[in-house]
Amino acid sequence: MYMVIGLTGGIATGKSTVSRVLIDLGALVIDADKIAREVVKPGSPALLEIKEEFGENILLENGELDRKALGHIVFQNQEARLKLNSIIHPAIRAEMTKQKEEALENGHSFIVMDIPLLFESKLEHMVEQILVVYIPQAVQLERLMQRDKIDKQEALNRINSQISIEEKKHRGHAYVNNSGTIQETAQQLELILKKWSIIT
Repeated sequence: MYMVIGLTGGIATGKSTVSRVLIDLGALVIDADKIAREVVKPGSPALLEIKEEFGENILLENGELDRKALGHIVFQNQEARLKLNSIIHPAIRAEMTKQKEEALENGHSFIVMDIPLLFESKLEHMVEQILVVYIPQAVQLERLMQRDKIDKQEALNRINSQISIEEKKHRGHAYVNNSGTIQETAQQLELILKKWSIIT
């Protein structure tokens, strides 16, 4: 018996914290963000395509992707964002699927696929249960401004480029409210995992 959980949430909702707690509870986590960095390494087909589409200015001097420069373009322009997604998402999906299959072959029964844009990318079919990391939008805005040292407008642009956290909360099978302490988050997670018969 195994279960594949999709972990998602909004920008700055604290998915990394939840991910670490899940690892402590025995999960093997496959991280889409980590894979997203790997598929655009210098020399990769995805990075070459991004350079052709967005120009040399999105590269750093060492040939790596300048995430800040690219982010500045795509967070303000939906067409550019969709174009970027059409380049990198297939590569990320293929690698995530490969890692999931390898994990199952190696006998892992509790697999978490950490996919920030799970709903936006319509990847519900890749998982069996969806767990949403939730915080109220006012808290999300505050955290994002502090974390990325950006002003309110830029933070709102980033938040609005995703499906709202309230809608995600309703679309998931369960949600954890991550606006309190780590202990409170861990307690909620344990209850959810017991309900899903993953832990006893």
